[in-house]
Amino acid sequence: MKYMSAYMILSVAAAFFTLFTHTAYAENDSMIHRKPIVITSQGSFAAGGTVIREKGTYEEAHALSPEGQEKHVDHGYVFYQIPADARKNALLFLHGAGQSGACWETAPDGREGFQTLFLRKGYKVYIMDQPRRGRAGSGGVEVKVIPAADEALWFDIFRFGHYPHYFENVQIPRGEEAENQFWRKVTPNTGSFDPKLTAAALADAAGRAGHTILFTHSQGGSPGWLAAMKSENIKAIIALEPGVGFVFPEGEVPPPMESSSPFGPLKGVAVSRSDFEKLTQIPILMIFGDHIPENPSPHGGEDNWRVRLKEARLMVETINRYGGDAKVLHLPDIGIYGNTHFLFEDKNNEEIADIIDRWIVKQGLGE
Repeated sequence: MKYMSAYMILSVAAAFFTLFTHTAYAENDSMIHRKPIVITSQGSFAAGGTVIREKGTYEEAHALSPEGQEKHVDHGYVFYQIPADARKNALLFLHGAGQSGACWETAPDGREGFQTLFLRKGYKVYIMDQPRRGRAGSGGVEVKVIPAADEALWFDIFRFGHYPHYFENVQIPRGEEAENQFWRKVTPNTGSFDPKLTAAALADAAGRAGHTILFTHSQGGSPGWLAAMKSENIKAIIALEPGVGFVFPEGEVPPPMESSSPFGPLKGVAVSRSDFEKLTQIPILMIFGDHIPENPSPHGGEDNWRVRLKEARLMVETINRYGGDAKVLHLPDIGIYGNTHFLFEDKNNEEIADIIDRWIVKQGLGE
């Protein structure tokens, strides 16, 4: 036994994990027959970050004083897994607001999340917690965490339905335990959201991972565009319902879009033409789910995404006008209905993963 290779040990561990997961979520019979995933390497690292250096001289007698001391802050945390016979390009996943990398791991009803689904497809998978969130909680600014009751607001924003009623065809897993698991993934900021700080962490992570396909979700779309302007290692972006920070060349930002969203009008972000043109050098796919109205709606949760889908189309149009290769995929347009803001956790997340995989291969990035 002591001569068993690490390769074999990881195989046995994977098999045990599959069995344990099935036991924990007994309703998911499809999982018990899946083959174990052979992981040849896994680990974690900090990406980006800064160091606070206090003036003065450290004295042991006054150890509780910050004088003369340092604190490492504002980095991202990255967990990675590399399967046997991995494809060339790594996948780097960044979550959205109120989330951490946990959102990519397991669906609320215990099914496999994008982390595992893409490992099964042979990709190297890197999962980031952005600076000042989750396992990267050591922030460089003060913040007050207020446990405000707000899940009805987010129920509507995530397009599960009109609280407390779900849409009839909604794809998010339902039931008491699935709902419990979903809401317990929410985690607070330990400092204000800073797209540039997160972009720097993403660029550093891509530098370590090698050629990278970047996945972003919601708020994560904003630092995703900026990271691609900083790192030549980012070879494509798949933005799942990007929610803020749509970028345009200076002088071409569209007027603010009025909405009944509780977050108010949507505003684009100006970047230099030279930075914007960097987005024309890589393929970009933005994917949006269902229940997004074409016309203004009094339901703020849905109208929030009406203007974001419209802004995404304007950004794609601008990228392509500059010679790029960008596309918006609105799932109902291809006959896929019921998807929420969390389409990677929805009941048809395997179907969504397959669509993305085919797009990656079509771009020549799936080898």
